[in-house]
Amino acid sequence: MKVIGVIPARLAATRLPNKPLLDIAGKPMVQWVWERARQARSLHELYIATPDPEIVQVAESFGAQAMLTSHAHRSGTDRMAEVARRTDGEIYVNIQGDEPLLNPAAIDRAVQPLLDDPSVMMSSLYCHAKPEDYETPSVVKVVVDLNGDALYFSRSRIPYPREATEVPVLRHIGLYVFRKPLLLQYAQWEPTPLERTEMLEQLRVLEHGYKIRMVYFGHPSIAVDTETDLQRVRAILESDGSM
Repeated sequence: MKVIGVIPARLAATRLPNKPLLDIAGKPMVQWVWERARQARSLHELYIATPDPEIVQVAESFGAQAMLTSHAHRSGTDRMAEVARRTDGEIYVNIQGDEPLLNPAAIDRAVQPLLDDPSVMMSSLYCHAKPEDYETPSVVKVVVDLNGDALYFSRSRIPYPREATEVPVLRHIGLYVFRKPLLLQYAQWEPTPLERTEMLEQLRVLEHGYKIRMVYFGHPSIAVDTETDLQRVRAILESDGSM
């Protein structure tokens, strides 16, 4: 099966304008992500998908395949669906464009369930949450069923420990893998009530009755959402650019 990775990227970020092109240890952020992603063994092709010609120009300058996409997309998943309509892959991986410390093994781990089981239409990753993350809305939590499929995602702590429990709090890692038919269907659906309430686009899939296979991966990356995140990642990569 042909697996295509997509890195959605756009300049119009609210908290960090021009985020994909911000310099980190001599390279734009999106180049770090692309270099890490292309090390994944499971990917046959890799695209940077963007509505911005400036990002296309920069991407092509360091050898990446870039696709100019519509400005109308509401999310990175919608942007990835446009790539799917224009390419001939069977499995598509949504790779966050703001994680320059991405571990390539995360991609391979997330793709594997779709290679192993034709009934799995979508997958994602999780790890154990830290106690300080339990009540932090920016850290998304997930609960899974006995088959390893997601039951629900929330910005709140789930499950709530009304009594003593051994159920751990799990943190969602926002890397998504879709089979093409579900990805194209997803892009046709309007945002759903729970999705709008939590502001979590993966809930759209659950609300339409599809399953998301969750895979444990114990090494979450650092998403660059704030200036503090940016300085932290810069310090790591400037001290060891070979990472």
